[in-house]
Amino acid sequence: MCAISSPATASSHALALPSEKNVTAKAAPTKVTHPEWSRDAVIYEVNWRQMTPEGTIAAVEKQIPRLKELGVDILWIMPVNPISKEGRKGELGSYYASADYKALNPELGTMDDFRHFVKTAHDNGMKVIIDWVPNHTGNDNWWLEYHPDFYKRDASGEPVHPYEWTDVSQLDYSNPQMRRYMIDAMAHWLCDADIDGFRCDVASMVPVDFWNEARPKLEAVKPGLFMLAEASSPALQAEGFDMGYNWPLASLFKAIANNAGQYTMPDDPGKKEAAAIDSLLASQQAEYPGDTYLMNMITNHDFNSWEGTEFQRFGNLADAMAVLTYTLPGMPLIYTGQETGLNRALEFFKKDEAPQFEPRNSYFDFYQKLNALKHSQKALHAGAPGTHGGHIVRYPTKSPDLYIFSRQLDGSEVLVMTNLGSRTRKIKYLGESPIANDMINYFTGKHEKYPSSLKPGEYRVYVRPKYALNKPM
Repeated sequence: MCAISSPATASSHALALPSEKNVTAKAAPTKVTHPEWSRDAVIYEVNWRQMTPEGTIAAVEKQIPRLKELGVDILWIMPVNPISKEGRKGELGSYYASADYKALNPELGTMDDFRHFVKTAHDNGMKVIIDWVPNHTGNDNWWLEYHPDFYKRDASGEPVHPYEWTDVSQLDYSNPQMRRYMIDAMAHWLCDADIDGFRCDVASMVPVDFWNEARPKLEAVKPGLFMLAEASSPALQAEGFDMGYNWPLASLFKAIANNAGQYTMPDDPGKKEAAAIDSLLASQQAEYPGDTYLMNMITNHDFNSWEGTEFQRFGNLADAMAVLTYTLPGMPLIYTGQETGLNRALEFFKKDEAPQFEPRNSYFDFYQKLNALKHSQKALHAGAPGTHGGHIVRYPTKSPDLYIFSRQLDGSEVLVMTNLGSRTRKIKYLGESPIANDMINYFTGKHEKYPSSLKPGEYRVYVRPKYALNKPM
């Protein structure tokens, strides 16, 4: 059975439900059962408007063979619904101002085009999740006319616009019928397009109890679906979501880059040394439900369009930080153009020039190899350390700019060395040092002595020989 319910007309009296805060506290293991394919997965964000000259889903479909060769597993498609016209920002408007939850944006093509895209992705071993915007709709979404009680209102009775988002109107989750409509609309895409889940925009602005209600109902429609929250909130991952955003790590990366003199944007993210990663990992392990995932990233559509490219934010540390997104606990993200080394911001409200994917360059090779590393190393699986991924064993040095650690599980072993500082640093361990253990350089496929020093931005990744690449990078 595909439909959750059969919404008709809105109730004239909404039942007020208690609000629920996203409390950060030590939690029990998550009740979410992750699909097994997600353990070693890499997620790729598809900015469909800017990915190709045509800006259609059929054009994106032609990229699937390349993305398969790159080694990505989940295609996250930015919002696919029609964009509202009232209060529209810019020429084409924001993807996140939906006019109709059950319709496809005509810019993308037809529903048959979209279904074919999903089938092609599935045939190539990839999953597809769509970007869902549950907190608000566009200002001319049909719900506003037919179900005005679905929306929050100000003192004068006008719909509330959250923040400076004047092109959208905020939904009222105290209305139980609106909740049913929302779950029904999500189920529609699982059924009609056979997608595999959702990335949920500003998920923390929606009550936690809604997600706890929605997850089992959506699972009944599509067992094994995958849910990503645009939030860093442990409460959301107790029952509702497989994965949340690792915004704290991305913010820490900015502070580390700033400390190294590599951050070139006008704001001040503060200054931190690489050793600060330890305290962040410790706090996340204490606060998040066991066996939960966090999405690690050096860029995404928000960072790229509004906060600068990864090269503006991280400079010569960008590649080393990309390596960390793959080797620290969690799931790595690649954003459209990242695999080409795209070094410009993509327009958000109008059509932009597509990234140049061919001929392929060293960045394609770099991310292809990182994806293969993620797939081949059980120690790097997402989830509960010791069960689904290796615990981190840190090797502190006299320099807080060096971040050196290993992860091991069931014969899989990965040793990572990075210098996230501004100067060449000699590697002098304060205690235990990593044992050679017949490890080889993953990117060259060669046996070598561990380095005695690392230059700024330099990284090394070592693995057991059976997991090495057949050819050097």
